[in-house]
Amino acid sequence: MNERRPVLEARDVHFAYRQRQSLLRSREYPAIRGVSFTIFEGETVGVIGRNGCGKSTLLRLVAGIYQPDAGEVRSHCPRVSLLSLSLGFDPQLTGRENAVLSGMLSGSTRSQVESELDEIIRFAELGRFIDEPIKTYSTGMRSRLGFAVALKLRTDLMLLDEVLSVGDQAFREKAEKAMVDRINSKQTVLLVSHSLPQTQALCDRVIWLDKGCVVEVGEPDEVIARYQDSFNETSDSAQR
Repeated sequence: MNERRPVLEARDVHFAYRQRQSLLRSREYPAIRGVSFTIFEGETVGVIGRNGCGKSTLLRLVAGIYQPDAGEVRSHCPRVSLLSLSLGFDPQLTGRENAVLSGMLSGSTRSQVESELDEIIRFAELGRFIDEPIKTYSTGMRSRLGFAVALKLRTDLMLLDEVLSVGDQAFREKAEKAMVDRINSKQTVLLVSHSLPQTQALCDRVIWLDKGCVVEVGEPDEVIARYQDSFNETSDSAQR
């Protein structure tokens, strides 16, 4: 594994959210504390942890949306694409216009995006709604469009934040199959998912986060088993 080319390196990364309490005072809420890891070309790496442990914040640091307070996130690839249900499109633009804009922001040219638009629309199952404003879309429709754009356009590192759990059962199955095909084509992926079976099936390695810190990085079966054991230990302690 280590003979592969590193695509991204995080070294002792720290990040805190800040809330202003007065004109001269603010309060910090640490979200990421001293996180280090490397992602290699062609890998699918999963990130697991309880709600509020820093998973989505970590993806935003990797994507360059947030800048670390300390440490370094070093990307060795030109195109990093973040697909997250909480990242909205421009509500005033149509689905078609948002697809083109999203693809261009991810590093593709307009002509490259437009050449894939028919496939994007077909996969997202939006039909005539592709020319309606995004503000009229349901959450599921937005996420299907975002997933289709990320899936159909070339990117060096794909960041997925809880996107495979969206939509009805048929679309979830289609999305997961498409991701498996993409992963098998040597796409590099960093995946956040609450579905442990999904993470176990799709990932080469897993990062376990707790309160913004890395607890363990390793083989999915081993890390997920210890993660699940931690729930049992917490439950036993609460009953004593």
